[in-house]
Amino acid sequence: MTFRPTLFYCRRALCYLALWAVSFVMCPSRCPAQAADSIDFSRDIRPILSNKCFSCHGPDAEHREADLRLDTEAGLQTDLGGYFAIVPSKPDQSAVFQRIVSTDPDEQMPPADLGKSLTPEEVELIQRWIAQGAAWSDHWAYAQPQSTAKPEVADSGWPLNWIDHFLLHRLEAEGLSPSPEADRVTLIRRLSFDLTGLPPTLEEVDQFVADKNGSAYEQLVDRLLASDRYGERMAIYWLDLVRYADTVGYHGDQDHNISPYRDYVIDAFNDNLPFDQFTREQLGGDLLPDAGPDQKIASGYNRLLQTTHEGGLQPKEYLAIYAADRVRNVSEVWLGATMGCCQCHDHKFDPLTMRDFYSLEAFFADIDEVEHFTKGGNELPTNRAPEEKLLTKRERQHLAELEGQLVKLEDQLVTHTKDDPESRIALEKNVAKLKTQAEQIRQSARATMISVAIEPRTIRILPRGNWLDDSGEIVEPAVPERLGKLSVGDRRANRLDLANWLTDPKQGVGQLTARVFANRLWYLFYGVGISQVLNDFGGQGEPPSHPLLLDQLALEFFNSGWDMKHIVKLLVMSRAYRQQSLTSEQLQQHDPYNRLFARQARYRLPAEMVRDNALAISGLLVLDYGGASARPYQPAGYYRHLNFPTRKYEMHSDTRQWRRGVYVHWQRQFLHPMLKAFDAPSREECTAQRPQSNTPLAALTLLNDPTFVESARVFAEKILREGGDSTPSRLSYAFRAAVSRQPDEFEAKAITELLASAQKQYQNNADAANELVGVGLTPANSELDHAECAAWTAVARAILNLSETITRN
Repeated sequence: MTFRPTLFYCRRALCYLALWAVSFVMCPSRCPAQAADSIDFSRDIRPILSNKCFSCHGPDAEHREADLRLDTEAGLQTDLGGYFAIVPSKPDQSAVFQRIVSTDPDEQMPPADLGKSLTPEEVELIQRWIAQGAAWSDHWAYAQPQSTAKPEVADSGWPLNWIDHFLLHRLEAEGLSPSPEADRVTLIRRLSFDLTGLPPTLEEVDQFVADKNGSAYEQLVDRLLASDRYGERMAIYWLDLVRYADTVGYHGDQDHNISPYRDYVIDAFNDNLPFDQFTREQLGGDLLPDAGPDQKIASGYNRLLQTTHEGGLQPKEYLAIYAADRVRNVSEVWLGATMGCCQCHDHKFDPLTMRDFYSLEAFFADIDEVEHFTKGGNELPTNRAPEEKLLTKRERQHLAELEGQLVKLEDQLVTHTKDDPESRIALEKNVAKLKTQAEQIRQSARATMISVAIEPRTIRILPRGNWLDDSGEIVEPAVPERLGKLSVGDRRANRLDLANWLTDPKQGVGQLTARVFANRLWYLFYGVGISQVLNDFGGQGEPPSHPLLLDQLALEFFNSGWDMKHIVKLLVMSRAYRQQSLTSEQLQQHDPYNRLFARQARYRLPAEMVRDNALAISGLLVLDYGGASARPYQPAGYYRHLNFPTRKYEMHSDTRQWRRGVYVHWQRQFLHPMLKAFDAPSREECTAQRPQSNTPLAALTLLNDPTFVESARVFAEKILREGGDSTPSRLSYAFRAAVSRQPDEFEAKAITELLASAQKQYQNNADAANELVGVGLTPANSELDHAECAAWTAVARAILNLSETITRN
C-alpha cells in the first residue's frame, strides 16, 4: 500500500508518454522544422532527446549513465576526455551523433534493447541542428515570455484582434488560408455552449440571426459572460483540475462535507475574482489577515484529496500519502509540472528533484489532520474535522437583502397609523414571512471542510518514498530550485507565500502559471491547446505550435490583473474563434489535427453538458444556484459493493432531480453511470483534459437512462403542445428546439417513418405506451393521448441521440 500512489502516477505518466509519442509521429504539423530551415533546440531537438535519451542521460543524477547529461548546455559541451558530446557545426566529430548513427550494437545509442531507436527524420534533425551550430536554448516553459509585436500578414482585412495576426501569419507561411466564418446559428450555439454550457433557446437564436447590428456578436458575448450560467460552466473544468468530489475516495468512500467549496468556485468565476486572489484564497485563505467565510470555504481546496477512515489506518503512512497527493496536485494545477515521480527519485526528464518534492510538501505540513484521524469514522457523512458551518457568498447576500427589507417593513410598522388595521395586518404578515425566510437561510448553513494551521509537522526526504524510513534529511518549505527561491527573511515560509510566488510574474513563477492557464483556456475554446499536453509543460510535454502567441496570451493575462473574463472575451472575439469547423481536403492532408487552427474544432460536449442539454431542450432543467449536491436517478443496486457502511442510493424526488450536472453528487469509487459513460473523471487525480471515447454504452445511456427518457417524454409533450397540428410542423419545431435548424429531406423522411412505426406499436399496446409516458417523476400530461405521446417520445429519443445534439460545432 505504501507505494501504490507513486506507482499509479508513474504508470499514468508512461501512458501519457506513449500517447504523446504516437501523436507526434502521426501529426505532420507538430514538426515545425519541416516547414522551416532553421532548427530550434527547444522546439525540435529537446523533445527527441527527452523521449529517447533523458531517462539515462537527464536530470536524475542517481541513475545517470556514463556521467553524461544531455538536458543542459553544459552537459552537451562537457569534455568527456578528449572528445565532446556535441561539437558545434561538426556532426562527424560529435560523439552523441556518431553513437546514434553507429551500426555497431555495442556502440549504438540508444541501445536497441530499449526500443527507443531514433527515426530517420529525428536523426536528420539532430544532424542539421549540429551542422547549424548546435545553438542551445532553455526549455520553452521556463523561459520568460517575451512581448512581440503582432506579425504582419498579407490578408490585412481578416484579423479582428492580435490573436488573428499570429495565427494568420503562420497559415500564410504554410500556404494555407483560414476557414470562412460560421453562420450565425452555429456561432450562437458555439458561444452558448462554450460560455454557459447550455444551448440557446429558440427565441435567442431567432433574435441573434435577425440582429444585423455590427455589435450584436459582442453584445451576445457580454450577455453570456454576465450570466450565472457562465460560472457553473467554467467551474466544471476547475473542479476536474483540483479533484473535487463529494466522497473521500479510499476504503469506504464515505460522503464528506465540501459542497460550499464548489459554490465558491462558481461565485469566483461569476464575480471575475482575479486569478492571483483566487489562488491565494485556496492555498492560504485561512492565513489571510482579513479571512472571512469565503476565504475559509476556499481553503477547503487543501482538504479535497482522498482520505481513508478505516479503523486500522497508520496515521504516519497516510500523512505521507496525503502530503504527496497535495504536491502532485499543486504542481500540475499551477505549474503544469508532473512531480509525482519525485516522491521516489529525481525526475527523469525535468529539472525537478526529490528535495524539491519534499520541500513543497513542507508548505502543507501545518494543515490539521489530527482531528480527521481521531474523529473520522464510517458514518455518512464522515467527520473530516476541522469543519465549520458557513453560508456562501450568495446565501449571505440573499440574507442581507431580506434583512434590509425587514428593517424597512418594521420601520413602517412603527410609524403605521392604527386607523388602517387591514394594512397593518398585511405588514405584520410580510414581516413574519421575511423573518421565516431569513431564519431558513441561517439554518441552511452547510458544514464544510476548512484549513486550520497548526504547528508544522517535521518533513523529511523519504528514501524511495518509504514512509517507514526516517533516515532522510529534514527539509523546510521551499520552491523547486530550478524555478527560483522565496524571499521571506528568517521566518518559515507558508502556504500564502507559495500562493504569492505562483502568481508573482517578477519575483515568482507567475509568468509560467499564466502560460499554463492561457493554454488551458485556449483549449476550452479551440478544442486543443497551443501546447497539446495540458498537464505537463516539461520534457514529456509538447512545445507550443505558436510559442509567440502563447507568450502574448500569458503576458496579457497577468498584465490585465489576472482578469479571467478579459482573456475569455479576447479569445472568443477573435476571427479565428468564429471560423467554420468543417475541414477541406487540403487541411485534412496538411493539418489533420488542426494544430494550425485554420478551422474551429468540433467535439462532443462534456458529460455534465450532455445531461444539461437534454434537460434544457425538454424544459425540465432547474436553474437553482448553489446548494447541496443533487442525486438524480441511478440504477438500483449500483452501490451494492460499497461498505463501511453499506448503503442504498436515495435519489431526490423534488426539483433537485433536474439540476445542472455541476451540482450532481460525485462518488469517486462509483461515479454516476451517465457521467462515467461520457468520460467524466473520478477526480482521484488532477484532470486537465478529459478523454473523448465513442462507445455503444454512451448511445445506450442516451436512449435508456431515466433522465434522458423522461427528457424525451416531456420534450414530446412540448412538441405536441407547441409544434402545431401536422407532422411536418412538429418535426420542424423539434429539430429547431434541439439543434436550431430545420430537418433535411432525409431526416424528415426517416423520422416520419419512425413515428408511423411507433404510432402503430403503441396504438396496439396501451400498456407499453402507459409505461413509457410514466417514466420519471414528472406527471404525464393527462390531456394528451398516451399512445400518441409515446410515439412522439420515440421521435424525441432519436433526436436527443443525434450526434449533432450533443456536439459543440
